[in-house]
Amino acid sequence: MKKTPISGLGYLFKGIALITKPGLRIYVTIPLLINSLLFGIGIWYGYGQVQLVMEKVSSFLPEWLAWLSWLLIPLFIIATVVLLFFTFTIVANLISAPFNSLLAEKVEELLTGEKLPQGEGGWQRIIKDTLPLIMNEIGKIGYFLAWTIPLLILFIIPVVNIAAPFIWLVFSAWMLVVQYADVPMANHELSGKEIRRRLKTQRFTSLAFGGGVLMMTMVPVLNFISMPVAVAGATAMWVDRLKGLETPQ
Repeated sequence: MKKTPISGLGYLFKGIALITKPGLRIYVTIPLLINSLLFGIGIWYGYGQVQLVMEKVSSFLPEWLAWLSWLLIPLFIIATVVLLFFTFTIVANLISAPFNSLLAEKVEELLTGEKLPQGEGGWQRIIKDTLPLIMNEIGKIGYFLAWTIPLLILFIIPVVNIAAPFIWLVFSAWMLVVQYADVPMANHELSGKEIRRRLKTQRFTSLAFGGGVLMMTMVPVLNFISMPVAVAGATAMWVDRLKGLETPQ
């Protein structure tokens, strides 16, 4: 794959192709079922929340600023939808963490032709490391919340709140690439700090990938396969761009 910043989107398409491989389908099934169930709940719950946001924004604006509603309502709806779907994505990844780890392992083996070092891979490791994998997901939730609270404050600051939804979309793209790139890198026992450092060296590619995942999670039907596609695509990006980066001493 040609290494340009926009190629981050290409890894998403590569993820779609990878999960259809006969040897990988079995590792996609469980995460797919979990994702389908949770996103179904998210769509049902999100519809009611979007209606609530529309009413709140309309009542919040004074009459002389009513003309802004045509701009602010869509932006706040987008931000609400992103927040809801990202929340359900976190929950889905928390439950699916062991299965996603194994999927990433098998994708990496397919792409490199090499198995993980003896003792690092397979179902036995997944069973043994289920609790650490879940704790790792909880750590990512903590990182997400640490940034979410100050960013949400931007929505209540006059003038700044107009830009807040756009800032939130960029942040969401970053969080999604952190979420999924962590899966193959955690298989090599890289820390969260090191994972984010490597992603920052490929900042635009990373954001393009995360933005693609974000769009995918917001499209009906496609959102049901977004998790295994993102895991496979992030693994391809790891192998192609991030694996060879040295950790500073």
